[in-house]
Amino acid sequence: MTQNKHNKDYYYQQMNRVVAYIHDHLDEKIDIKKLAEISHFSPFHFHRIMRALLGEPIGSYISRIRLETAAKMIRYSDESMERIGYAIGYDSPSSLSKAFKSHFGISPSEYRKNKSITFQNVNPMEATALNIKKPKILNIEDKNCIYITLKGAYQKLDYPGAWTTLWSIVKSQKLFTAGIEHIGLPYDDPKVTEESNIRYDACLIIHKEAKPSGEVGIKKLEGGKFVVFHYQGTYKNLDQVYDHIFNTWLLESGHELRDAPLREKYLNNPERTEESKLKTEIYIPIK
Repeated sequence: MTQNKHNKDYYYQQMNRVVAYIHDHLDEKIDIKKLAEISHFSPFHFHRIMRALLGEPIGSYISRIRLETAAKMIRYSDESMERIGYAIGYDSPSSLSKAFKSHFGISPSEYRKNKSITFQNVNPMEATALNIKKPKILNIEDKNCIYITLKGAYQKLDYPGAWTTLWSIVKSQKLFTAGIEHIGLPYDDPKVTEESNIRYDACLIIHKEAKPSGEVGIKKLEGGKFVVFHYQGTYKNLDQVYDHIFNTWLLESGHELRDAPLREKYLNNPERTEESKLKTEIYIPIK
């Protein structure tokens, strides 16, 4: 068995463990932290790996499987809606009915009366042609930075304001040197984490000693081994870039992820560059 084959098998085997647990516990509250423990994937990357393997976010998968199970029970049994709801984790017929209609576009009672209805896939993952170069593997040294933590939906964050504030610190503390880098640390998967809890650090890599000031902090970004992807295009497609990395490259690579956050390096200014020409390096920590 080749290393790549072994690596791919490992990820699918771990996914199967998670899926089996979900199917065996549909009548219970399913704890995502428990699923992460079962998978043995790094907590930093669990959601993105599972989303790539399943073709949808783990929370969406659980909801879909519950509702598809309900549809089968409605179609092939005479169980009451109450019993069906309890069997798949809903605490009342009304909550099942609301979720079922939202997902399938028809109420459970209507479906029971008309079982000839065929449901279509309501959660396809759209594919977009992506301009991604063949990745390279680098050993990165520790780097010091000044940073600001932002919270909220990635597309709504005030990135220009964050970079302006950071550069004002560079100016006021006389930190300017060659080699300052713009780094982003997107900690959370927006398809999993609620908007209000999404965290992002805007960082400037600096080469002089800095002092914290107001909302601007200082910290060290740990170095190590990274696989680096060079992507050119709009930031709006970064989700699909990550899908490609975790679903295509990771499964075939033979590499294992380290328990460390990924990072993005921005190579040009989005306020002065066409979206199609924006260049981003994505650093994925590996062992």
